[in-house]
Amino acid sequence: MRKVFFPYFVSFIMAALFMGCHSETESASANPKSPYPDEPVKRPIAISYEDTTSPQYRELIRQLDEFYNRQVRAGFNGSVLIGHKGKVLYERYFGWANRENGQKWMPTSASQLASVSKTFTGGAILYLHEHKYLDINERVNTYIPTFPYPELTVKMLLNHRSGLPDYLKWVPVYRKDQKTPINNTTLMHLFATYRPKLEFKPNTHFKYSNSNYAVLASVIEAVTEMRYHDFMKKYVFEPIGMKNTFMYDAAVGLPVGSAVSYKYNWVREPDMFADGVAGDKGIYSTPQDMYRWDQSFYKNILLSNETIELAYGPCSFEKPGIKNYGLGWRMLCYPDGDKVIYHNGWWHGNNTVFYRYIKDNYTVIVLGNKYNSSIYRQEKAISAITNLASSNSVEMEGAD
Repeated sequence: MRKVFFPYFVSFIMAALFMGCHSETESASANPKSPYPDEPVKRPIAISYEDTTSPQYRELIRQLDEFYNRQVRAGFNGSVLIGHKGKVLYERYFGWANRENGQKWMPTSASQLASVSKTFTGGAILYLHEHKYLDINERVNTYIPTFPYPELTVKMLLNHRSGLPDYLKWVPVYRKDQKTPINNTTLMHLFATYRPKLEFKPNTHFKYSNSNYAVLASVIEAVTEMRYHDFMKKYVFEPIGMKNTFMYDAAVGLPVGSAVSYKYNWVREPDMFADGVAGDKGIYSTPQDMYRWDQSFYKNILLSNETIELAYGPCSFEKPGIKNYGLGWRMLCYPDGDKVIYHNGWWHGNNTVFYRYIKDNYTVIVLGNKYNSSIYRQEKAISAITNLASSNSVEMEGAD
């Protein structure tokens, strides 16, 4: 990975609130060997910390503390981690993971990642593609015969170019019970039964839809003959060393110590029908584990460089501009070839921020469990980092 171009940081943050990327590369052939992929190589990533005792670093910490304390006064409740080249520069925990129990946020407090979960589902699909258990250019109904849209490919789901209507909007039309969580099997049955109309001709433009990644989770289950929850644990979380990361199971409930989801006024968010659906959301994690996920791409623990470049390739060019979407990632693609890779999330009271400045291996992770839209505005924090990095008196080399 190349060195980051810092002047793009602030412009990225200002543009990164909403959006929707692609390059054509040769794909793996579908080659269903055993239904179970080879045992993953376990290379757990250790968390290490930058020495921040220099005056410049102390000033950075002061500025970041000042910024995030203002966020807290404005309603932010959650955790923050900023890392550079494998070392943590800044890590803080604010407020309550469980207000009723008096449980404060701690490094082990896992919270709902919301749509940042899509980066994991996309990574899992690409892992199976790389190892030739599926082909992302193959039709979805090759793997799920009951899927009623024969023209849709796995890749169209990955890059949100399928036209599938968002299940969060159409399922309530056909299902009166909106409080009881359903699972992916039920959702796929609803697709097969009601066949909601595609919103546009497939692969003609980008439109973000949670349905795409819910279906991808079902593809993973069909190809591997494993439950999505179990596959993610065995092939993604455990090999990287993400010990505090798990997929939410609505039938079991949250493990003790997890961060509870709250509305802005500290009222708990109850489960509803979509909380049992996996793939588009539902993964719980911590800032340290998310940093392990980020660093795993530099160490090729899950994916090869070739597959990672495929994931980072912009996919939609109908509208001009730097904003785009790849295979599981939002991104900003600059004219000179620089890219910023990221994903945000929002589900119930949970807001998540996952910004990755891949050319200089910089990462900003913010997880919140009490709804507050200001969580997405990180420009002042990035400015503080930019100022330090631009200082001639400090070399921010970090660990390779």
